Amino acid sequence: MKITYKIAVPAIIFAIAVISIFTHQYLLTSSEPTVTLNGAGATFPFPLIDKWAAEYHKIKPNVQVNYQGIGSGGGIQQHTEKTVHFAASDAPLTEAQASKAPNTLHIPITIGGVVVIYNIPGVPKGLKFTGEVLADIYLGKITKWDDPKIVALNPGVTLPDKDIVVVRRSDGSGTTYIWTSYLSNISPEWRERVGRGTSVNWPKGLGGKGNDGVAALVQQTPYSIGYVEFTYAMKNNLPYGYIQNAAGEFIEPSIESFAKAAEYAAITLPRGNASWSKVSIVDSLANNTRAYGAYPIVSFSYIIIYKELNVLPNMDEATARALVYFLWWAIHDGQRYAADLYYVPLPQNVVAYNEETIRMITFNGKQLYGG
Repeated sequence: MKITYKIAVPAIIFAIAVISIFTHQYLLTSSEPTVTLNGAGATFPFPLIDKWAAEYHKIKPNVQVNYQGIGSGGGIQQHTEKTVHFAASDAPLTEAQASKAPNTLHIPITIGGVVVIYNIPGVPKGLKFTGEVLADIYLGKITKWDDPKIVALNPGVTLPDKDIVVVRRSDGSGTTYIWTSYLSNISPEWRERVGRGTSVNWPKGLGGKGNDGVAALVQQTPYSIGYVEFTYAMKNNLPYGYIQNAAGEFIEPSIESFAKAAEYAAITLPRGNASWSKVSIVDSLANNTRAYGAYPIVSFSYIIIYKELNVLPNMDEATARALVYFLWWAIHDGQRYAADLYYVPLPQNVVAYNEETIRMITFNGKQLYGG
C-alpha cells in the first residue's frame, strides 16, 4: 500500500520551528559505549552530512559519524556489499539494485538543486539556458559559446567565439542521475542516445570525480561548462546559469526556487521499504506549465539503510541503536542547518513519513527507536 503526500513547503523558518517541536533527544549516559557510524555515497548532500557529523558529536560525544563522499554509485555498491552502516544516494535504487539489496529503506534527508556552472572570462552569473540548448551542448551539437541559439537567449551579452569545454562526472553519480533525468525529459534525442542513470555513455566531456571535482575542473578551465549541486557553485564562487522551466520562465537557482519546485511537485511517496524507482521531482515538474517560480532541476537526496541492521557483518546492537537515533536527529534538529548550506529543509509531512520509516528499523527483530 502506498502513502500519498502532496509536498508543500511553507516558509523555511516556520518549517524549522515545526520540526523542532517533534525533536526527541537521545540522552547521553556514562554507560553508553563509543561508536563510529560509517557511511559513504553521494557528494550532493556531503556538506550537510558533514555538518551533521560535527554538530551531533557536540551533543553525543560518544558518537563519531564518518561519511565519505564517493558518489551515489559507490555508496550503492558499498551498501549492497554491506561494507558500510549507511549510504547516501540522490538516485533511488532501481528495481535491479533493490533486488540485490533486499529490505532496503529509503529515507529522504534533504532537497537540493543541480545547477549549470561555467567559466567564461568577463561573463557573470545569470547566463540563460534552455534544456534543449544544454542537451545539444552535452551531445556535442553546440560547440561554440557564440552559437546563435545561446546568443538568442542572452541579448546584450557578449559571448566569445571559443570552443565550449564540456565537464561531466567521471564516477557513478546521483547528481548525474538528476541531470540526465532532466535532459531526458526535455530532449528526445538525449533520451534515445544517452538516457538517464548514475553512469551514462557520455558523447563528450572531461570527467571530474565528485561535485567538488567538477567544480574544480570548471574553475581551472576557461570557457568550460559543468553541472554541480548548488552548494558547490556557491562555496567556489562560480557563475551559474538561469534555467527555463516548463512555465517558460528563466529561473535563478536559490533556496526559494528549490522550495517552489518541491511545493509544485505532486509525488506519491511509497512506504520506506517499497520501491522508490519512480520517485522524481524532476519528472513531476517536466510538463507543469503552471509551476511559476520553480527551478526545474531539483531532487531529494536519500539515506539508504537496511531494515534489519543485523544483516551487516560489522554491526552490533549498540551501533545500530546509535545510527537510528542519529537519523532521527538528522530529520528533525538536523534540518536547521540545511538553509545555510543552500538545501531546503524537509517539509513536515515528509518528516512524519520518515518517522514511520525509522520506526521500522530493527536489530534481531527488536525495534531500535524507542521515542
